[in-house]
Amino acid sequence: MTTLNNRESPRALAILASFLTSESAGGLVLMGAALAAIIVANSPLAPTYFDALQSVWGGLSIELWINDGLMAIFFLMVGLEIKREVLAGGLASWGQRALPGFAAAGGMLVPALIYIIVNMGNAETLSGWAIPAATDIAFALGVLSLLGKRVPTSLKVFLAALAILDDLGAVTIIALFYSTGLNMPMLGASFATLAVLVIMNRMGVQRLLPYLLLGLLLWFFVLQSGVHATLAGVALALCIPLGTRKEEARSPLLFLEEKMHYWVAFAVVPVFGFANAGVSLSGITLGNLVDPVPLGVALGLFVGKQIGVFLAAVLAIRSGLATLPEGSNWTQLYGVALLCGIGFTMSLFIGNLAFPGVAHLIDEVKVGVLLGSIASALAGVWLLRSKLAQR
Repeated sequence: MTTLNNRESPRALAILASFLTSESAGGLVLMGAALAAIIVANSPLAPTYFDALQSVWGGLSIELWINDGLMAIFFLMVGLEIKREVLAGGLASWGQRALPGFAAAGGMLVPALIYIIVNMGNAETLSGWAIPAATDIAFALGVLSLLGKRVPTSLKVFLAALAILDDLGAVTIIALFYSTGLNMPMLGASFATLAVLVIMNRMGVQRLLPYLLLGLLLWFFVLQSGVHATLAGVALALCIPLGTRKEEARSPLLFLEEKMHYWVAFAVVPVFGFANAGVSLSGITLGNLVDPVPLGVALGLFVGKQIGVFLAAVLAIRSGLATLPEGSNWTQLYGVALLCGIGFTMSLFIGNLAFPGVAHLIDEVKVGVLLGSIASALAGVWLLRSKLAQR
């Protein structure tokens, strides 16, 4: 795959700045969408809300169009971000990848272990082990933005890089563990389409339109193959050329990422949040909160994330493989580890894959995600705000 020769190219840095700004603001919009969904789901409009999501258009329910269609656009954006950061940005060298890489790995492993321990012996719910393993980059950066310019930029970049690697891990988990009932002819067609995209990249095709048209075809084949359709977005992103430094002004990847930022942050993700965060709280008691699924998810996000991210980061720094983000200290790093427990978008998404069609378990996932994410957000903001006030 072609790559920029200079990882600190002005346009790549400008896109990173735009990314941090749009994701932060988009996180606040996502919070509003989630709150609106919960209010609507517990109001007289609840039947209309749930019926609308199940209404069928073009052979798929509106909920499936959002989760399999709109989220493919989200995953295309994720793939573009991963490729740019690895080839031309903050993850371009092994030294830069060490701290967020260790932190992301620890932040996925420990929450999954906590969920498995809580749900041990329950075959029906064990498949949700990956739900608390993901960090919501938009939500986390949105919460961090509430603290204003006092937060060192290096911490924001660290959180963004960690969440991007976390997304890469989530994509891998979805591909390996949440793809079922494979349709081999359609899977073969998917690989054939992907091969054409790779050949186009190798031949130096720079126009975006052929990639996007083949991307639609790839999405259809993947949807029919049994592999989750959103993975088509990531596969397409990895085939879109980044270009060399001389070609930077017309880089297809940078152009597409730039144009998609605001649509994804302010439309795609909030629509997904509104469609998936709605949970009826009627009939839920305090006893229900300690059921295996909500308890495992909430503890995985709130306890597992902070332990996994912080201890892995300490290991990377103490071993000399990485250094503390510039201008920050250990307490601030721990505060960011707390914010990593905000797992909203990806956690809800994986929950739908783990328990397809099992409404009561999906509702329990929503409750656990909300509890864990809110606790992580409040604790992270309190710690960072008190520490920044001292400075």
